[in-house]
Amino acid sequence: MQVRLSKCSISPAEINAVTQVLESEFLGMGSKVLEFEQNIKRYLDTDMGVVCVNTGTSALQLALSALNIQEGDEVLVPSLTYVATFQAISSMGAIPIACEVSPDTLFIDIDDAETRVTPRTRVIMPVHYASASKGMLDVYSFAKKHQLRVIEDAAQAFGCYRDGSKVGVLGDIVCFSFDGIKNITSGEGGAILTSDRRLLEKMQDGRLLGVIKDTEKRVSNQRSWDFDVVSQGFRFHMSNINAAIGIEQLKRIELFKEKRQLIVQRYIKILSPINEVKFLNLNYKEIIPHIFVIKVKNRDGLRDYLLKSGIECGIPYKPNHMLQMYSNPLITLPVTESLYKEIISLPCHVDLSLLEQDYVIQKIGEFYNA
Repeated sequence: MQVRLSKCSISPAEINAVTQVLESEFLGMGSKVLEFEQNIKRYLDTDMGVVCVNTGTSALQLALSALNIQEGDEVLVPSLTYVATFQAISSMGAIPIACEVSPDTLFIDIDDAETRVTPRTRVIMPVHYASASKGMLDVYSFAKKHQLRVIEDAAQAFGCYRDGSKVGVLGDIVCFSFDGIKNITSGEGGAILTSDRRLLEKMQDGRLLGVIKDTEKRVSNQRSWDFDVVSQGFRFHMSNINAAIGIEQLKRIELFKEKRQLIVQRYIKILSPINEVKFLNLNYKEIIPHIFVIKVKNRDGLRDYLLKSGIECGIPYKPNHMLQMYSNPLITLPVTESLYKEIISLPCHVDLSLLEQDYVIQKIGEFYNA
């Protein structure tokens, strides 16, 4: 049996929506993007403004650019995150300052971040690892104390809750991803939410080469010809094709949530008796698990056994301070480095069958003689 680690779930509705956009022959940023932004706002029931872009990484970059983050500025960020988070920071000429994570939640350790604040620190970028954001209240208290802006890398957390509210309803700047395996997909895509109207306008212009007010033209399927540009912009806009997929995916998010939560609940219930398997301290009733991460003994041995059994599994993620580009001999993160040797992600997607999940559980039990 072959079991996939992750995949998207595409229905005839998404295919039909893309076909309609192709037939309209207006494929770039246009009215579908505005519709998707409005639907996101309605789904989250938020007053925050929404800016859709072409990737979650672009969302982080555009947010940093709107804050005028420049060469030499420092951004506090957990090392245990996908490299896209660090790349977004370094692309601005800024310096990502790698921080420890809590061993129970894998969320940024604020006590460790405290030791890394300097006069050059401008932003803290917490990552909603495994869709969870347990600790955000501490982040915002920390940011207020040090007069920092907060950019939430919530790539994995669309549709999730924290403290009773959906992620994206409150906060400074919140960035989501809609890539092919996230909680919903637009093929490739992302979104930025903020209540800062000045930043919102800068990001709306910035996603389309800095052309002032071009968003107003594009969403009515027109273009600006007599325009001005006053700041650096990017080609970060979302297309109508991607937005059409996202619109249909959003209609199914509650179904996706139910299926993913059931998968995780079943893993926890059946794997709990195995002493070598430990779970993160997360509230899985509040989140839509984009990935399901466990901590295990002899991680590499288990991974090899699962792969040989036809089961895909992941190691999310190699800490960025261990990558050549971001290595620093003065930085050691013993907690993160220890956790990296223990974590593994198991297959978790809405099309995972009970038969496939039972096979994964069976093979884990075999490996540990449970």
